[in-house]
Amino acid sequence: MYSFLAHRRACATKQHEREERIRSLPPEYRAPISPADKELLARPASEIVTSVQEGSLVPAEVLVAYGKQALRAHAATNCLTEVLIAKAEGWAKTCNTHGPLAGMPVSVKDTVGFEGEDSCIGYSAWVGRPVKRDSALVRLLKDAGAVPFVKTNVPITLLSFESANEVFGTTTNPHNKDYSPGGSTGGEAALLAYGGSRLGIGTDVAGSVRAPSHFSGVYTIKASMHRFLKTGNVTSMPGQEGVPAVYSPMTRTLDDLEFFWKAVVSMKPWEYDHSVLPIPWREIDLAAGKPIRWAVMWDDGVVALSPPCRRALETVVSELTARGHEVVMLPGSNPPSPPFEGFRLAFQLLLAEAAKLSARPIRWSEATDPGMRQARIAFSLPRIVKRVWAWYLRHVQHDEAYAGLVEDCYEKTTEQYMGLIAKREAYREVWFEKLKNDAIDFVLTAPNALPATPHGGMKNGFKGCGYTFLWNMLDYSAGILPVTHVDKELDALDKDSFIPRNAVERGMYEMYDAAKMHGLPVGVQVVGRRLEEEKVLEGMKIIESLLKDSGKAYTLFEPAE
Repeated sequence: MYSFLAHRRACATKQHEREERIRSLPPEYRAPISPADKELLARPASEIVTSVQEGSLVPAEVLVAYGKQALRAHAATNCLTEVLIAKAEGWAKTCNTHGPLAGMPVSVKDTVGFEGEDSCIGYSAWVGRPVKRDSALVRLLKDAGAVPFVKTNVPITLLSFESANEVFGTTTNPHNKDYSPGGSTGGEAALLAYGGSRLGIGTDVAGSVRAPSHFSGVYTIKASMHRFLKTGNVTSMPGQEGVPAVYSPMTRTLDDLEFFWKAVVSMKPWEYDHSVLPIPWREIDLAAGKPIRWAVMWDDGVVALSPPCRRALETVVSELTARGHEVVMLPGSNPPSPPFEGFRLAFQLLLAEAAKLSARPIRWSEATDPGMRQARIAFSLPRIVKRVWAWYLRHVQHDEAYAGLVEDCYEKTTEQYMGLIAKREAYREVWFEKLKNDAIDFVLTAPNALPATPHGGMKNGFKGCGYTFLWNMLDYSAGILPVTHVDKELDALDKDSFIPRNAVERGMYEMYDAAKMHGLPVGVQVVGRRLEEEKVLEGMKIIESLLKDSGKAYTLFEPAE
């Protein structure tokens, strides 16, 4: 009973604090968006920073415009957690107006640590436990002249493609309130898509910046390990290094993404964070080298692409082929290790301790993510039950995919964990040799088999993250750019004729409805090899340029007045 009351009290306290911070802001933040605000919000981040550096624009003006739009986004989607605008007003007055991010508001995921502010990441037990020191990322942003102004919502445990918890509530997709903006960096994606920020930061351990970018229609490049700052922030799984989470930028446009990456790297992040490799930004000229070779992964072997996701990928492949690019199939005639094998390894490494760490802070009666609830139940079953269940799935249902996941749900010993690490390295070697020998520059695939999932969809969808999780397993740089929107006519599916190959695919397709999903964004994933963030960016630029030239440019979300 005490735990229940403490939970309800913490949730009420945090929500009241957020409301009070918004209410106590100066009146200009509640005023309508003016024509001057609209003009400023439409400008690329690079132009705003240049104007601040030249003295023709004051950081406080920029903060008010973005603060107003962020609060509108929050009213529409419930995307914000810690509202730092009052503090940001002080930071804007003293920011480095000559820095590479001079005067530019930056939003960040709730995990990012600010001195004196909570990073409860949806756990009520962590409310009222402020961080004692700015994280390395926050220190760099401030030194670069940026003005951090809001933190954004996440799912409890951080292990979901939704963004819901009882402390801050559920974040909705700006395109359709009945659908998720993604997770675990879903609040950030919703804010960026709405236009309440241009530059944001998230984390990714199985697709947590890429799925939200795909679901919400924004841009990102997931960094490889040790390319971006992470020290001093909060996590639900401290010490989890089997498939480490990486911090990565998310932005409203591709130009903003390039600008943000370059600005952060120009600050020498390795001088702020011991974990960052000293790699300056490298200019890549793909036109000056050998012909570019693109490989396409049409299927992860578990869940087939839904019609809009396949259509988006076909559109990109068609444009590349029409312009003379070499596009081949992956795996092809000599495949690397199957993607599902990588998914199984990654799943076991990520949850080697039976998902205990992420569940430990959850109080009695506190709701958890529906997908993680299922995972916890599976881990808690006796091994003999899981063996019988897996045998039934494999030999009666002929469902090898789901059988493999069921029998993997047990807590690993140290020896077993080390064995999985060895398998991970062997798996990486196979893919390395395959891409090198076949001279593959990029892998093209979808970010997910579906567009955005409905709220509560992780009950069926948490196992369907193979299109993103694979690249975390391999530690490859991977970018997302929006390509099109779901069309209820073009993307209709006759479910009576669709025969799912396994239980995971069946669960995913139970959520698919082209009519209800009409208008949701659909992205494409561009994958390079390890530490090839610059090259992935150039690949994304090629694709976006081709789409624009052919009249197929993606249209960003614009909120109604």
